[in-house]
Amino acid sequence: MEPLSHDRRHVRPTSGPVSAMTSSTTSSADIDTRALAAYLAARVDGAGPAVSLTRLGGGQSNPTYFLDTGSRRLVLRKRPAGTLLPSAHAVDREYRVQAALADTGVAVPRMVHFCDDPAVIGTQFYVMERVDGRVLHDNSLPGIPIGERRSYFDALARMLAAIHAVDVNAAGLGSYGRSGGFAARQIARWTKQWQLSATAADPAMERLIDWLPRNLPEDDRTTLVHGDFRLGNVMFHPTEPRIVAVLDWELSTLGHPLADLAHSCIYTWMMRPEEYGRGLAGLDRAALGLPEMDAFCRAYFEASGQAGPLTRFHLVLALFRNAVIFEGIAARARQGNAASDDAAEVGRLAPALAARGVALIEEATA
Repeated sequence: MEPLSHDRRHVRPTSGPVSAMTSSTTSSADIDTRALAAYLAARVDGAGPAVSLTRLGGGQSNPTYFLDTGSRRLVLRKRPAGTLLPSAHAVDREYRVQAALADTGVAVPRMVHFCDDPAVIGTQFYVMERVDGRVLHDNSLPGIPIGERRSYFDALARMLAAIHAVDVNAAGLGSYGRSGGFAARQIARWTKQWQLSATAADPAMERLIDWLPRNLPEDDRTTLVHGDFRLGNVMFHPTEPRIVAVLDWELSTLGHPLADLAHSCIYTWMMRPEEYGRGLAGLDRAALGLPEMDAFCRAYFEASGQAGPLTRFHLVLALFRNAVIFEGIAARARQGNAASDDAAEVGRLAPALAARGVALIEEATA
């Protein structure tokens, strides 16, 4: 999960200068830059003999830094320090999938180097290149003219369709996950994560844990899925409604495409403006030139050729999954190794999302 600020961020340059961040940054004090410089000098063209690191402000997932080597301007992304949940913060998977997608229709940063030796800076990390672009974290798009706002969501829908259209075998991702049974595995995985993270009982979460496995859909398609696809995890061209990079691939795998679509929808239409993700719930979307969820889904289905509609099950699963993720953020805050200072506040969203999942279930039975 990425910063809430409206900024310009890290992607592969095609030409011209690299953009500067407009959100707050902090200098890095938790990485041995001498050790990093010595390591990169032997492995990355243009790196060394010294490097400069600036940590990007915000962010709930893997700490990310602007990395300047003198002749190259890059980005370094690493695992957080401290005790982590099993399979969490998989920077190795982030690197692998983005490297595999370099020559597909999916816009990704250019991967430069992956380090699996935690002895260098304390955790695994990877380095990638940067380009100009805009990360627009507020779904109401306040900086975009009203008449242009729908085109940004259309681009988002088309890029999600492009991800799901990837030939995983041709891209070398045939072993990136399992085929079939995705929803059942997700329920089991996030139920276990909840049990590891939770510090208090939550009747809404227990209701979801009971309802989801009893309502598995028959549809069992498998595609590449991003896992956290939403407005704040893509970078747009500096002036156009065109996506130049999809970021934050930590939760990517092979899975059901509707799980990705549902995740995008809950972040956009089921989150409130004051919440993490800055959603559109409660806003006059027509007056703001913003699409409804049904229109976004239609644009996705038209671009993907996938069968619809988006089901209640996948929306409930997405709310459950994200409630567990937010509880994990709160757990890291309690341990003192969260990636952002607002982790404790964000963690309080867990019961709110669980309650929204229960509300969807009750709407179906009313």
